Amino acid sequence: MKSPFAPLPDLRPRGGPFRLRAFPSMSALELHSFPFFAMGSSCIVHLYAPSPVEAGSAALAAQGEIERIEARYSRYRPDSLLSEINRAAARGESIDLDEETLGLLSYARTCHERSGGLFDITSGILRRAWDFSSGHLPSQEEIEALLPFVGLEKIVWAPPRIAFPVFGIELDLGGIGKEYAADRAAEICTVLGIKHGLVDLGGDLRILGPHPDGAPWEIGIRDPFRPDERIASVRLSGGGLATSGDYERKIEIGGKRYGHLLDPRTGWPVEGLASVSVAADRCLVAGSLATMAMLRGREGAEWLAELPATESRHLWIDRQGQAGGTLGDVRTPLESKPKPGR
Repeated sequence: MKSPFAPLPDLRPRGGPFRLRAFPSMSALELHSFPFFAMGSSCIVHLYAPSPVEAGSAALAAQGEIERIEARYSRYRPDSLLSEINRAAARGESIDLDEETLGLLSYARTCHERSGGLFDITSGILRRAWDFSSGHLPSQEEIEALLPFVGLEKIVWAPPRIAFPVFGIELDLGGIGKEYAADRAAEICTVLGIKHGLVDLGGDLRILGPHPDGAPWEIGIRDPFRPDERIASVRLSGGGLATSGDYERKIEIGGKRYGHLLDPRTGWPVEGLASVSVAADRCLVAGSLATMAMLRGREGAEWLAELPATESRHLWIDRQGQAGGTLGDVRTPLESKPKPGR
């Protein structure tokens, strides 16, 4: 199987006077934490540095980069670049894109191809039919009315220009934007001299390095059936970790759970897995692999097992509470707890 990890967007810092720095001995480093809110999530950056001022400077630069990415690619902001792209798409026009945006869209196209079309950044339009706060299911007619506007293959790709021959298609980078931001924030901290730290954007993580004494970071994996509890703990010293699940946005009717991850071919939620966590070299890769596995439904666990073990590790939990995978450093035993009616 070909690796879905390339091409990756360029993660080199942009638009800032960043200079590589070297801090003194590890014994002089202290942990400093900086919480903030961005991309619709509670975020926190944990950094080891000689002083609060040096840690705060790196954290501020990281937060600024996250906010820059959000301003460019948020579908909720009418002044964002993504909204400008979608206005062109609504008119069936074409638009020239910059290198960063082309890199993100190229990566999304790779994920689309490697997932057999399941990972699709045009499928966000289906949210017009699905209101997960309403407690009601959409009609088949509502869904079918939107399906003609779903399909990344309907976009004409001629870099640096993309064209939208089908009027009304929308792009939504919600499946990769936060993970990309976590990677970029971590890269900036590294350039600023941080060698030990962790960027956490609402559960999408990028680890800059272990604690100064060499100990890994201990990270809890949430139980998809009891979100206030952890089902496992993993220890990581670097790379990214992301989780995709159906437990936060969902509708439950007649004992059946309808999650927010939708099959772009049918417009209906996928079934089979409740949660997938993936550790990879970058958060962007971890997040897209976790989402692709969830979108494969009951075949997701088998698909994960086919991925090269040297490139990613994973933990899956299905709707019956069974768990498995290759994500190492699990400290607490995973207990298979069947959940009747799920």
